[in-house]
Amino acid sequence: DTAMATLFGHTKGAFTGATEARAGLLRQADSGVLFLDEIGEIGLDEQAMLLRAIEEKRFLPLGSDTEVESDFQLICGTNRDLHESAAEGNFREDLLSRINLWTYRLPGLADRVEDIEPNLDYELNRYMLRNNLYVQFSAEARKEFLRFATSKQAKWSANFRDLIGAVTRMATLAPGGRITEEVVQAETESLRKKWSTDGRPPKGQTLTVSLPRELMDQLDDFDRVQLEFVLTICRECRSLSEAGRKIYAVSRSKRKTPNDADRLRKYLARFGLSWEEVVAD
Repeated sequence: DTAMATLFGHTKGAFTGATEARAGLLRQADSGVLFLDEIGEIGLDEQAMLLRAIEEKRFLPLGSDTEVESDFQLICGTNRDLHESAAEGNFREDLLSRINLWTYRLPGLADRVEDIEPNLDYELNRYMLRNNLYVQFSAEARKEFLRFATSKQAKWSANFRDLIGAVTRMATLAPGGRITEEVVQAETESLRKKWSTDGRPPKGQTLTVSLPRELMDQLDDFDRVQLEFVLTICRECRSLSEAGRKIYAVSRSKRKTPNDADRLRKYLARFGLSWEEVVAD
């Protein structure tokens, strides 16, 4: 009832807690534009009513037996594949056909790193206004967070929700209203764990993450297995030298000057990879 009442409005007493009548979003958008975010989350009943409202520009508010009119332009947002939802029976195909006139795909936050710094400032200001507090980054802490936030390590899988959460936590934990390097380091470590259960791609996906498909298709099975092993070891180690010592544990003992790091660097270069790219994936 809550979603239906929010969209279509309701009469007084239409449901428990409805102490007064409300117009609803569709009526408020009459002669204007209505943006419905997360449209893939509304139920099938609401979808049927929305389809009729779009096509006939008429609908029944919850608890009313009198139709109302509203002529509006509709923009919808979703992070779901609505075609897949329709195939699964969770989204009406007729509604999808009606709203799918123009489709625009917005890149995620990780693909537009130029937006991170201004939104970092914006969200921190919002936090201060909301909580009536003064909180600022130290210069080095700000640099460190932005360095991480714009790197390949930052997945931003939940986009701005992740950024808002990070700002809220850092501001809340800031000693004396100052976000320090220690606070930033704790937050970046927390984000890394959130984005990956063990800091590595799921088993069997190491090559998929690291190499483009066209290069993978050119590798023999032997090379694939060997490279998969090397990349797994690299992601378990803290440095290029440590990884090299593990990988070349036997042959290094036969060398007068075992330069494990250089050997590993050259091996990765054969596949167009660098240590930094491997551990950042």
